[in-house]
Amino acid sequence: MRLVVFDVDGTLVDSQAHILAAMVQAFDGLGLASPDRAAVLDIVGLSLPQAIARLVPALDVAAQERLVAGYKDAYSGMRAQSLSPLYPGAQEMLEQLARDDTVLLGIATGKSRRGLVHLMAAHGWEGRFVTLQVADDHPSKPHPSMLQACLRETGVAADRAVMVGDTVYDMEMAQAAGMRGIGVGWGYHSADRLGARVIHDFDALPAALAGLWSEGTA
Repeated sequence: MRLVVFDVDGTLVDSQAHILAAMVQAFDGLGLASPDRAAVLDIVGLSLPQAIARLVPALDVAAQERLVAGYKDAYSGMRAQSLSPLYPGAQEMLEQLARDDTVLLGIATGKSRRGLVHLMAAHGWEGRFVTLQVADDHPSKPHPSMLQACLRETGVAADRAVMVGDTVYDMEMAQAAGMRGIGVGWGYHSADRLGARVIHDFDALPAALAGLWSEGTA
């Protein structure tokens, strides 16, 4: 068996509108100036406490915790009102991979379990992924804990597994876990930061995976 693990925000789902708006609300709630768009998108993929700490390292821990809580409240409210869209081809590609009896699918995301469960229900993904790793249970990316758990739960060796993500944190996490990474060029970090193996639409994913399988290392 082979394992393909997907990041969520910036890879399967274009959630930047909600992320940016929730960050503005959180900072406004404390009377602080919001970070600019580029700074916010740069921390997407990190777990929320680590993301906030990177955005405002000089702020005391208590204030950072209030920002985290404010962001969660704002994002939850937006999620209840509207659903972030999938990237073109994401649903079709997941369905195609799910039909391959030799491939298992997983998720490793900085989202909370609550957020991921809501997203999966909305898109009909229940039962599609055999392993789900979220920020609640692990150190922040790029620590390899999420991917190590994916490997344990599926019994797949690291050299037969691939991480698909849009940030350097995804690629660094894969490397730390002994896995290969495939970067996507439509997400929140520029393609030139992700390494040599980058796709620019989901139609290119099967060929990228086949290239790894043929190398005999994934």
